[in-house]
Amino acid sequence: MQQPFDSVWTREPRASRSSTLSREQIVRTAVELLDAEGVDALSMRRLGAKLGSGATSIYWHVAHKDELLELVMDEVYGEITLPDPAVVGWQDAVTVFAYGLRDALRKHPWAASLLSTRPSLGPNAMRLLARMTTAFEQAGFTGLELDYASAALLSYVLGATAPEIAWQAVIDRSGLDGEELVTAVHETVRRAARDHPGLVSRHEQYRDLDMDVTRAISFDFGLTCLIGGMKARLARDAAPFTEAHDAAPFTDADREQ
Repeated sequence: MQQPFDSVWTREPRASRSSTLSREQIVRTAVELLDAEGVDALSMRRLGAKLGSGATSIYWHVAHKDELLELVMDEVYGEITLPDPAVVGWQDAVTVFAYGLRDALRKHPWAASLLSTRPSLGPNAMRLLARMTTAFEQAGFTGLELDYASAALLSYVLGATAPEIAWQAVIDRSGLDGEELVTAVHETVRRAARDHPGLVSRHEQYRDLDMDVTRAISFDFGLTCLIGGMKARLARDAAPFTEAHDAAPFTDADREQ
């Protein structure tokens, strides 16, 4: 019986009976299939057909589909750069990672749905986690705050990138280009928000903007705010304990002044 927290990375690799099919080939081809058709289209049978091999040959390398998904996720993690924080500083390291993850998710939209539903225990994921921990240690976080900081960064990138992925999916399904779809959406918003002219006016400002540039600026804005908030948190924790911290709560007389 499969255990709830089994992982392909915690068992010994199976000895393959195929001299022509490698696990690396399987993973690369699975990524190609996922990029082209999404998670729902992935099956061992379809993957075997794309490889020109039966599904049985794949099972010599992976026990089941969940293991395959772990492997392809680590392949995506392998595309992400995270420079040494000791060389570039923690803020630059975090920024490079955030943009690298955003780029990887935009390139492989299916990965966003797997990011928080599959264990990230592969060598590429471990490399990124180790360097991310080093970066936040360099910043001054300790203990559980190291995990909180990493979780905040991952949550931001995933949350900011998911609407971009969803918008691209809408474009792909509609058969329209981005500009045509923006015009169509604007007309819908104009009708839906007719009782809120301020919202219509603000939405109108987006009609002549390059949406790719706008989204990139928006991503950078949020990331800068997140890092700024982390710096403020560290500065607050490092501030000397002054008499103001020990002051008694406001009295009624204080409130009346």
